[in-house]
Amino acid sequence: MSVSKEQVKHVAKLSRLEFDEKSMEDFTKKFSSVINYVDKLKKVDTDGVKPTYHPHVSIKNVMREDEVKESLKRKEIMKNAPDSENGYIKIPKVLD
Repeated sequence: MSVSKEQVKHVAKLSRLEFDEKSMEDFTKKFSSVINYVDKLKKVDTDGVKPTYHPHVSIKNVMREDEVKESLKRKEIMKNAPDSENGYIKIPKVLD
């Protein structure tokens, strides 16, 4: 499966990436190569192969029990906030 420049432009727009024309051609070729490799992997016969979720099977997740504790007081939290407004921590805008 080959990937068109239009598809790459669409994905780039969604990802907020910008490419010049030379980079667009290069990225389109590389992206097509990755997609073709994934298509090859889909054809590999994996029947009877036991799934491996983690190469270090003996490692176990160590988690503590949840404990109900009193929440921090708003005044204490707001002391550490660089900026606040109406009792909320104010942060720079991240999304348009």
